[in-house]
Amino acid sequence: MNEDAILDVRGLNVRFRGQGREVTALRDVSFSIGRGRTLALVGESGSGKSVTSLALMGLLPPNGRIAAGTLAYRHRDGRVLELTELGEAEQRRLRGVQMSMIFQEPMSSLNPLFTIGDQIGEMLLLHETMDAATRRRRTIEMLELVEIPEAARRMDSYPHELSGGMRQRVMIAMAMICKPSLLIADEPTTALDVTIQAQILDLMRQLQKDFGMSILFITHDMGVVAEMADDVAVMYAGGVVEQAGVDALFNDTRHPYTKGLLSSIPGPWRRRGERLVPIPGSVPPLASLPPGCAFAPRCGYAEPRCREPVALTRKAPDHLAACILEGVEAP
Repeated sequence: MNEDAILDVRGLNVRFRGQGREVTALRDVSFSIGRGRTLALVGESGSGKSVTSLALMGLLPPNGRIAAGTLAYRHRDGRVLELTELGEAEQRRLRGVQMSMIFQEPMSSLNPLFTIGDQIGEMLLLHETMDAATRRRRTIEMLELVEIPEAARRMDSYPHELSGGMRQRVMIAMAMICKPSLLIADEPTTALDVTIQAQILDLMRQLQKDFGMSILFITHDMGVVAEMADDVAVMYAGGVVEQAGVDALFNDTRHPYTKGLLSSIPGPWRRRGERLVPIPGSVPPLASLPPGCAFAPRCGYAEPRCREPVALTRKAPDHLAACILEGVEAP
């Protein structure tokens, strides 16, 4: 594990049982997150991004399992822990303190029967020893840090009394209250309008700077990737197909799928007058992936040899792609 890395994932395979058989949801996923850096995990729905986050947090559903791979995490005391070898009690001690997660839809993550003060304070109750008055003061300070107005009064509000943007700020406060080293953010701005989305992204960048934490940012929005990420891993059909620094990914794209994502949406990376070109077709079912490159049936560059397995290979310094091509131009 690199000394500068806080998390190193190698060869992660996740399988789910269902209807009398097992389906592989993640295939040989590998990436690393540096200290204080943001890695964006990007791809269409069904590409395996959220499954990756659940595997890291030890939150896979009962019918899911890690079939292979290593998840090395560097504890803040310097120890390197293999997450796949930890028991449930050890995982609980890590969650919320060392590693925290922000989910996509706060209304489904917040308990409607408890005030936001109780729900944020519960993290302190579980992981730190302090009296009720200190716990309340810390909770108010955290609400103020995530820029919730009248924080002391909002302590006693219920989730339904807050706007979508405020609920997401509460989720960030819950995730950050114990000052984790790694924050996993799973599509945290998808349900928000553009103005509120920009505010949440600014807040996360500021908190990252204040706490010195690393972020795994999961999204399908390449505009958010350009704004938030230092490094990017592009996923398709349960595997990583391209990995690079954010500038290299946008300026020297090496996989047709990544090129398709960039060509299908507006953004500052596009040439003036360039028309939007959607990616044809859809992500194939994981139970019936085509042989070789899973993207080949949708790819304008596909050749017969794409039916053979294609591994991630180095195309340029610190730039990997799972493609027979050395690079791709706009079709």
